Amino acid sequence: MKTIRDILAKKGPEVWVVGPDAPVLDALHYMAQKNVGALLVMKGDEVVGILSERDYARKVILKGRSSKDTPVKDIMTDRVLFVQPDIKVAEALALMTDKRIRHLPVLESGKPVGFVSIGDLVKAIIEDQKFVIEQLENYINIRW
Repeated sequence: MKTIRDILAKKGPEVWVVGPDAPVLDALHYMAQKNVGALLVMKGDEVVGILSERDYARKVILKGRSSKDTPVKDIMTDRVLFVQPDIKVAEALALMTDKRIRHLPVLESGKPVGFVSIGDLVKAIIEDQKFVIEQLENYINIRW
């Protein structure tokens, strides 16, 4: 079974970061530029939150706030769930499903080393299952 480290080796270790005092509008532009749905919020070397598209939709748009005048810290999720690189993909997927989150930072020794989405995990599981099916089909064809 694959680990998060395996996914990051294939995907890359990029972690896109925004500061807590940045305007939400700047963070949204950055997310669009990087084609991601969430940013890690860091103050210096410390992880202080995560900002997702869901945070924006629920805490800015639906509340009639201004994206230009609202700082990230006012809408970010400050209770950040994260995983370590050696956790199994299935375990990370179970965590994300249970907590109803779509983006998960990967930390090692307290430092961000990557970011995975639920799509990344589902893709990895499908690849594993496809490989197992191919191996079973080859086995059956050889035996008969």
